[in-house]
Amino acid sequence: MSKNRARDVQAFLFDLDGTLVDSVYQHVLAWREALEQAGIELAVWRIHRRIGMSGGLLAHALLRETGHRVTAEEAGRLQKTHSEAYARQVAQVRPLPGARELLAYLSKISVPWAIATSGRLESARPTLRVLGVGPEVPVVTRDQVGHAKPDPDLFLAAAERLGVQIGDSVVVGDSVWDLLAVRRARALGVGLLSGGYGQDELERAGAYRVYQDPTDLLKHLDEVGIRTIE
Repeated sequence: MSKNRARDVQAFLFDLDGTLVDSVYQHVLAWREALEQAGIELAVWRIHRRIGMSGGLLAHALLRETGHRVTAEEAGRLQKTHSEAYARQVAQVRPLPGARELLAYLSKISVPWAIATSGRLESARPTLRVLGVGPEVPVVTRDQVGHAKPDPDLFLAAAERLGVQIGDSVVVGDSVWDLLAVRRARALGVGLLSGGYGQDELERAGAYRVYQDPTDLLKHLDEVGIRTIE
């Protein structure tokens, strides 16, 4: 274990897709396939604007834009088709630049971290393998909470799993839905541009700082309260 120890921040809570792994556009295309199979045509940019929400909320929001009334059966069928389509594309997913290094550094300086994703465990599991996340890391998925983003449940559960106060945590996400959930959880939010949202959007949603990707965040950890001493 490193002789360094971190102070001021008790924990980091990370979103997964678009924050640690480059998977946003695979999800977008998987949703487009699911919608097309349901006979619904929607431009991919409209789908992208909803990525980061829970699958159920996303399905309702996208279909609402078409004027189509959503039933619970339809929403469930869309989510299932999306999961199957995403599974066929997951081999293309890669860790975002600096993601592994960032997580390794936090572990080295004894800052605990966890992952909280709106995805269900079925779709998150192969992505976590790509990232190299082991079973010792707390991971909270949609299956484990009552509501997903923009509700704060995922991040609150992740902080609880780590045994820290949510107010002493830095939450890192790439979408406005992440940052809205962070604000409702009353945590410190950090935005990354790696999911396709703009800096102004993330800041308006509540981001204290915005960085390009995990590499950029790693270079600026001092700006979010991480200082190490020997």
